Amino acid sequence: MKLQQLRYIWEVAHHELNVSATAQSLFTSQPGISKQIRLLEDELGVEIFARNGKHLTEVTAVGKTIIERAGDILRKVESIKQVAQEFSSERSGSLSVATTHTQARYALPDVIGEFINKYPDVSLHMHQGSPIQIAEMAANGQVDFAIATEGLDLFGDLVMLPCYTWNRCIVVPKDHPLTQLTALSLEEVARYPIVTYVFGFTGRSKLDDAFAQRGVEPKVVFTATDADVIKTYVRLGLGIGIIAQMAFDQEQDDDLVALDASHLFEPSTTMIGCRKGTFLRRYMHEFIALFAPHLSTELVDQAFAANSRMEMEALFSDIQLPER
Repeated sequence: MKLQQLRYIWEVAHHELNVSATAQSLFTSQPGISKQIRLLEDELGVEIFARNGKHLTEVTAVGKTIIERAGDILRKVESIKQVAQEFSSERSGSLSVATTHTQARYALPDVIGEFINKYPDVSLHMHQGSPIQIAEMAANGQVDFAIATEGLDLFGDLVMLPCYTWNRCIVVPKDHPLTQLTALSLEEVARYPIVTYVFGFTGRSKLDDAFAQRGVEPKVVFTATDADVIKTYVRLGLGIGIIAQMAFDQEQDDDLVALDASHLFEPSTTMIGCRKGTFLRRYMHEFIALFAPHLSTELVDQAFAANSRMEMEALFSDIQLPER
């Protein structure tokens, strides 16, 4: 069994079983990949891929387990390389972060600016997607960090570090009737068409839970992943907006009014997730500390050493998270 063979089956599985595309991405030949996969299958005595003629059609049941283990091995190999890089150069390398629009637009700019000033020789890459896509990228090793509010807990192989809590506001035009109320309620909010986040984005589940617990049916007429898009449609009169409080800018949104809704919804917690077994280089620790100053190197290392999700969560039980 060769490391190269494990790389081939992993890459083929993640290129939709397209051997030709895999060969292009690895700068090698298609016949060479096919031959090495066959040699590995012969050695193991099982088929990793089912075939129709020369074409791979699906991953077999045992193949799924083998590919998963291959991924673990490849990640450990990459971690060994990172250890060597850490000792050869502590201030250069690359860092990839997957996150949602809200985090990229409102929570990360200052952090990234400071990080780049401090580590100009680190190449920083940002990927955006849904919380599930983001968590999957981190779990598969495509990115170093995943930053999101929802979805990360679905992946048991991620170390999840709590960064800050936040809540929502109701965004309306200045002359809207809701601005005249002394006490905002879910019942009053539900009287109007609502423009808010797509389910699964930016703490949307807490919003839906609050209405359900009150037995109120909200009139959600438009959803988007981008708070700026939501505010645009509020301006067009499509409905009232429910967005993260941090996504309202007093200067840029001076034609709108943000009504505090923290008493209507449970606060949400934004997390930074990282694959277990990842070797955190010094600048990776620094990025975490810039984004969440309470996450010291020692505390992060303890979280990575935890044996269970419960043990990990216990580390942060007494920490008062900052609010945004």
